[in-house]
Amino acid sequence: MLAASFVLAVEVLENLAYLANASNLVLYLSKFMHFSPSSSANIVTNFMGTAFLLALLGGFLSDAFFSTYRIYLISATIEFMGLLVLTVQARLPSLKPEPCVPANSITSSCEQVGRSKAVMLFAGLYLVALGVGGIKGSLPPHGAEQFDESTPQGRKQRSAFFNYYVFCLSFGALIAVTLVVWIEDNKGWQWGFGISTATILLSIPIFLLGSPTYRNKVPAGSPITTMFKVVVAAIYNTCKTGNSSNAVMGMDTSSSYNTEASEGEDAHIKKEETNQTQAESLKFLNRALMNKSINPMLLQCTVKDVEEVKIVLRILPIFMSTIMLNCCLAQLSTFSVQQASTMDTELGSLKMPPASLPFFPVIFIMILAPIYSHIIIPFARKVTRSEMGITHLQRIGTGLVLSIIAMAVAALVETKRKKVAINSGLIDSVEPLPITFLWIAIQYLFLGSADLFTLAGMMELFFTEAPLSMRSLATSLSWASLAMGYYLSSVLVSMVNAVTSAYGHTPWLFGSNLNNYHLERFYWFMCIMSGINFLHYLFWACRYKYK
Repeated sequence: MLAASFVLAVEVLENLAYLANASNLVLYLSKFMHFSPSSSANIVTNFMGTAFLLALLGGFLSDAFFSTYRIYLISATIEFMGLLVLTVQARLPSLKPEPCVPANSITSSCEQVGRSKAVMLFAGLYLVALGVGGIKGSLPPHGAEQFDESTPQGRKQRSAFFNYYVFCLSFGALIAVTLVVWIEDNKGWQWGFGISTATILLSIPIFLLGSPTYRNKVPAGSPITTMFKVVVAAIYNTCKTGNSSNAVMGMDTSSSYNTEASEGEDAHIKKEETNQTQAESLKFLNRALMNKSINPMLLQCTVKDVEEVKIVLRILPIFMSTIMLNCCLAQLSTFSVQQASTMDTELGSLKMPPASLPFFPVIFIMILAPIYSHIIIPFARKVTRSEMGITHLQRIGTGLVLSIIAMAVAALVETKRKKVAINSGLIDSVEPLPITFLWIAIQYLFLGSADLFTLAGMMELFFTEAPLSMRSLATSLSWASLAMGYYLSSVLVSMVNAVTSAYGHTPWLFGSNLNNYHLERFYWFMCIMSGINFLHYLFWACRYKYK
């Protein structure tokens, strides 16, 4: 736990550096870099989606060629370089377009961003995305590797680590969306980028301080190569022997092992794996062990290789079932913020920026995470008399149910907001409506709870179930699901507009005034899609067998 505490401290700083700019970036692009509103939104979603998708690269490199320790240091350095480029550009007027006339407005007289200035902007942004992806793919598994999973106490501590990882991620986000966003809006973007640059730089020596306490997994070669080898060998041997089930029964498993013995958890399960081979699903892959291939590389497939590939393939449907949840979470940084911007955002004498709305789910997660770890889980262990208390799949399922409720609440709140706009005669106006933005906070709370249950559950499930040689890559699937959720959100918006414009008078989500949107219908559509996705999840979760 001492070693993991350095990882948790670093996660606070890392997420602060990333979200401080990502949550408010659309304003910088439209107001200071003079991109159009639609272009700015696309740049932000592409940037965030790419950053999370690159976590797969970080996880793969950690497993195959480097360690999670080295990948973090390399990635943090790359992110620092990207933020330094953005800071310099925000600081020097010669590297930005001239201010618009009149000031603080986007008009036809605004200077378009030049090619060299755009190149500098995108170079900085995607250096940050590459660094963030490497960190997301290496930091969580690095922390989880510090615990001894051969003991019940070690496994319990590792489960608590994933909860507190989400807590620290939220703590960094809290500082980012409140203090740093306020500084960007009131003191200048050079200060916002500068704080992020200093923060990620500070995280490097803090991470290095824990070096004497870390356990570092030795890279075991490319897990992708193993998966490819097993699948190709199975296909090749199937073509040679046909589809006879007797061919599988007659395979020689005794000669399929390499002479080297596996260590740790692999050694004591070899005989179990061999005995279970016929009974498990994905029997097709057993043909990789038949030694019918003439290729020497394919002759090296072992029972261990085949079982590891089966494990990975079994968790993929669970991964696919979480994409819809993250599509719902994407609404927090798009339509939900726009809804709040049309409402009364004052809290007493304080006027809250719309970009600071994630404050509510972040606070709720920070309260719920310790309660979950220290009250709910111990109680569940006593009731169920099991080590986990609440299984990983149950946690993910709880998050999916909460996302369904959140979308239903969002639809009802939007209906209320539009009714206020109609009754107050402001339906075609851009003036703030006489309704508090705290109504939007309700859907934020449900989605924040869903994020806590599902993200921590996914990371722990993928880490514990994945083979030792590909744990970092498997854990990165959690971030890849988030990236695909962002991309799916954009696809659904385009699809809904295309369908509704073909069969209706105007698209549901089109125009410059949110009051003329049919956003409540879109939320109901998301609610129905989430319900169907939950049934799809149940189908696979009920058939899943833990390793």
